[in-house]
Amino acid sequence: MSETERTRTRERPPLSEDPYESAYRYRKEQAERQLNAPVVVRSEDCDVFLSRQGRLCFLLDPLTLPQNPLHHWRLFTHEVRTKSGRHRHQGGLVIYVVCGVGYSIVEGERVDWKKGSLILLPMKPGGVEHQHFNLDPDKPSVWAAFVPIALTEHVASQMRQTETSPEFGQE
Repeated sequence: MSETERTRTRERPPLSEDPYESAYRYRKEQAERQLNAPVVVRSEDCDVFLSRQGRLCFLLDPLTLPQNPLHHWRLFTHEVRTKSGRHRHQGGLVIYVVCGVGYSIVEGERVDWKKGSLILLPMKPGGVEHQHFNLDPDKPSVWAAFVPIALTEHVASQMRQTETSPEFGQE
């Protein structure tokens, strides 16, 4: 009887991480995230931080909260105690006032708001300069900003800080 040589076939080695494989992996992770990500994001589970713009709390953000779904949106709350920083960007975002009373200076024009108001920053070549002010010294105003990331990428929106929040650097 003749001897036969048996060879063992090993499993295929992992594929190298070329751009196609990276995109394939990202889409698979994105589908998994959509199925298993939290349905409710609670603000108490998110960090409040003091920035040049003021006190912010990011609830949706693909950079800092990659575990959350909806990577095409950035959503954050902003607590305005006296006034925010001032900055300029393309606009195209929506701000909903959760509580408080105040006003914004948008391109040099005062716009008053209160709880329940919706502030619509227009799309404008060169951007829209704006700053927000709280009118009640005993109670901060809080609003939520909804930023469609695909839109800001489409218009190549840039942001430029023109004045820093007075709270920044005090703590």
